[in-house]
Amino acid sequence: MTTDRTPEYLMSLLQELCKLPSETEWLEFKHNYADPQEIGEYLSALSNSAALCGKAHAYLVWGIDDKTHDIVGTDFSPFKVKIGNEELENWLLRLLSPKIHFRFYPFEMVGLQVILLEIGRAFRHPVQFQNQEFIRVGSYKKKLKDFPEKERDLWRIFDQTPFESLIAAENVTSDEVLKLLDYPAYFELLGRPLPDNKTGILSALVNDDLLRKTDAGKWNITNLGAILLAKKLEDFKSLKSKAVRVISYKGNSRIETIREQQGTKGYANGFEGLIGFINGLLPSNEIIKQALRKTVPMYPDLAIRELVANALLHQNFFISGTGPMVEIFDDRLEIRNPGVPLVETERFLDSPPRSRNEALASFMRRIGVCEERGSGVDKVVFQTEFFQLPAPAFEVSGDNTIAVLFAHRPLTKMDKADRVRACYLHACLRYVNRDFMTNTTLRERFGIDPSNKSMASRYIREAIDAYTIKLYDEDSAMKLRKYVPFWA
Repeated sequence: MTTDRTPEYLMSLLQELCKLPSETEWLEFKHNYADPQEIGEYLSALSNSAALCGKAHAYLVWGIDDKTHDIVGTDFSPFKVKIGNEELENWLLRLLSPKIHFRFYPFEMVGLQVILLEIGRAFRHPVQFQNQEFIRVGSYKKKLKDFPEKERDLWRIFDQTPFESLIAAENVTSDEVLKLLDYPAYFELLGRPLPDNKTGILSALVNDDLLRKTDAGKWNITNLGAILLAKKLEDFKSLKSKAVRVISYKGNSRIETIREQQGTKGYANGFEGLIGFINGLLPSNEIIKQALRKTVPMYPDLAIRELVANALLHQNFFISGTGPMVEIFDDRLEIRNPGVPLVETERFLDSPPRSRNEALASFMRRIGVCEERGSGVDKVVFQTEFFQLPAPAFEVSGDNTIAVLFAHRPLTKMDKADRVRACYLHACLRYVNRDFMTNTTLRERFGIDPSNKSMASRYIREAIDAYTIKLYDEDSAMKLRKYVPFWA
């Protein structure tokens, strides 16, 4: 979401810019000089410098004296300039790589014409003009290749600037902030009292980097603020596709859809509602225990929570046009998120957590959605073992990571791949708890009768042959043997 640049906003912004003691690396003042080649080079230099300086935008302004910052007016009219038969704006955009946001704004100030060129900051790659990268050094425009230390700093910023720090809505008023963000949920989720004034509310959001003050005295809502607390994600154009889709199918295929719904709220204020909606669509099991028939959920609630939270936290937000998805079938639940995982799927259970979106993960930890330690996969595996469900599966498909929970199946209906996966994850779970898998623990995991040790031995041999587990103590007697994951 981007608010319109009203004359009032532009005048307020210009006043703030003119108050600066001197030109900065993200600001250039001009009178009338407007060579198209120079403008293109300034687009590259100012965009890259805005990234270096942590600014959402850079500015090139005509009609201002660069020494006194007095408003002197300009004769420059960008919409009348043509290069050949091509309009200036189109010509500049064509020669920029990657394409960045920029726009010319003409307006009057104290009766004089001013042109303000607003330039979006570079992200992920330095901005080039005609295949050349530029940067500002003080108030001078230079070639980036001549300043390797600045180039290193710029790439370091690209590597370190997460999606959460970019801007979802810019130049909004304080009242608009309170309309767009579910600020009461913010204080409720953190167990903090709601401030009794607007200043206190905005200050708290700023302290958590959900909101930033602009040069014009308004507010920028960060991606972090919007993705966590949006009342409606569709209000933020760049985040609309990141809402969670939940689809329920008839049977075990995607041929017939029973229900499909896309979430509307942010991840923090909408998490409990999302989990409740998913659970409401899940089939249930009937079990008979001590002659009593009892209906139980198909999947453990804790396992669903952990896997949905992981999908939200570990997604690659830079993959555009797609977001997390939950698909419900009769025999399984698939939870998908865009992005290839940062660790191998075989090591999900034991690897320390690595998140692309640490600020998002940190806030969700603070409100109890996930924990500081681990990825939660150990909890998922424990829950599936406790309820004697087939072992979960973790897969990579193209640019997506998929976690699968399977509905209950008796051991006799599990195939070899199911048994090997269950054996491997059981060994992993035991190992991270500083213990070992044995014939006895595997029988308990599968619900095999204690007298049927040979069946458990056969399943252990299948996993060893598949190179997912290995014998820990080769010299021990058969009945005392212990097993560990292949990587231990």
